[in-house]
Amino acid sequence: MNDPLNDPSLAPHLPNQPAVDLGALAAAGAKLDGAFTDLDLGERLAAARAAVPGRLVFTTSFGLEDQAISHAIFTQDIAIAVVTFDTGRLFPETHQVWAETEQHYGRRIQALLPEGRSVETWVAQHGINGFRSSVAARQACCGLRKVEPLGRALAGASAWVTGVRAEQSPERALMNFTAIDPQHRLLKLNPLLDWTRDRLSNFVRDHHIPYNSLHDRGFLSIGCAPCTRAVAPGEPERAGRWWWEEEEKKECGLHSPNRPNSSALVASK
Repeated sequence: MNDPLNDPSLAPHLPNQPAVDLGALAAAGAKLDGAFTDLDLGERLAAARAAVPGRLVFTTSFGLEDQAISHAIFTQDIAIAVVTFDTGRLFPETHQVWAETEQHYGRRIQALLPEGRSVETWVAQHGINGFRSSVAARQACCGLRKVEPLGRALAGASAWVTGVRAEQSPERALMNFTAIDPQHRLLKLNPLLDWTRDRLSNFVRDHHIPYNSLHDRGFLSIGCAPCTRAVAPGEPERAGRWWWEEEEKKECGLHSPNRPNSSALVASK
């Protein structure tokens, strides 16, 4: 039977949810930040589960990072909810590895979809591929298809686990293992932050983890189909995302490097 505290669909309906104590979460995050260096992935996730009370949520888009984290959660039966966003514009290969992952681990991964009426209105105004008209239009599309569902996924959660790695981009290199996310009022955890692409690929191969076949065709970072291309040798990992935009503007709005880390928040109290 599912634990209701780890079912994101029930979060808005859980009675008497306690007020979030960001100071306590920041203190827990600061301890984890110092401990993660000496722990492997499974140990990092287990330590986070033990240190943070309440519901923990991991959001997956089925990239290599996400598959490694899902593997650790499922094989060690760690009480972290695994959620994905079906944006309506995903590659067929992403749906395929989604199905393979559920079959491989015998688990269902909950999908959150964008609010239908909002997407209909946006497409009517901008066109089916109107996100290419400007950065603002693309960010609005990401907002509807990713950011809004993320808010629902994280409602009532104490911590959010992500697949962010420092090597992915200069912006992500500024991030920490843990940080307080003031927008969602929770602790953000990046357990793969110090992993290289090679280490990640070896982990997926050695543990026989299902992965997206697009990775074998040069797609290093995979999002929505019309917004993702393969990268050339030597290009940054995320060069294939929204490739028509300037480099410094290429985030969808889910991750921001400019949020306070846990140690800084604890020190300021």
